[in-house]
Parts: sequence; C-alpha cells; structure tokens
Amino acid sequence: MIHYQTNMVLDPDAIISVFRSSGIQRPIDDRARIDAMFRHANLVISAWDDQTLVGVCRALTDFSWCCYLSDLAVSATHQRSGIGRRLVDVVQAAVGPEVSLILLSAPGAMRYYPSLGFSRIDNGFIVRRKA
Repeated sequence: MIHYQTNMVLDPDAIISVFRSSGIQRPIDDRARIDAMFRHANLVISAWDDQTLVGVCRALTDFSWCCYLSDLAVSATHQRSGIGRRLVDVVQAAVGPEVSLILLSAPGAMRYYPSLGFSRIDNGFIVRRKA
C-alpha cells in the first residue's frame, strides 16, 4: 500500500532515483543541486511503497494566494496507478481552495495535467535559467 508524507527530509539519492526512473528532466548528475532544490522548497509531498520512495512533488507556496508546483515525478514502476494524482491532491489539500496551483509542463506531459483538473493558460512569462 502506498503512503504519503508531507515535508519529510528526503535522501537526494532517492530523489535522483525517482527522477531518473520517471523520465523527468532534472539535473540528476548534480546531487548538491537536487538536495538544495528540496531543502529550499516549503512543501514537499512524498509517496512511499513500504520503505521505498516512489513519487515526489515539490512546491513553493505562500499558502494564501499561489503555489508553484515545480516537480511531480513517479517512478516508472508505479506510474499509471494514481500516485501522481494523489500527490497533487495532497498539495491542494495542504494549500487550500483559495490558492491557485501553477506549473510549467514538460512538452511530453501536456496531455496529462488536464486530466488532473489543470487548465492551460496563455498569460504567463518566463526568464529561462542559464545553467
């Protein structure tokens, strides 16, 4: 049975393993950067199959107006089992209904997010990272 944890300190190697398996594009060869990404997030939801990390959701939020969902990844062995949906549900429950949930999607996931209740927006801008 899958269980979920909120703001548990995660081992960067376990996160990297989930990222690698899931296919999400993150700097998995930079352990320190992965560690910093999760240490500085203020809302992290993790999914566990017994003692094995199988899913992660990392977000930055003010808990009153907006929440940026920056990572949603599920190990390939556990995809299509509802874990991604449940991770988003736990985030939404944590921030409340008055908070907008915002994310940038990878091109390959553009069809997935509408199935979770996300709507496409056209009124956004980005300054891309340099590294």
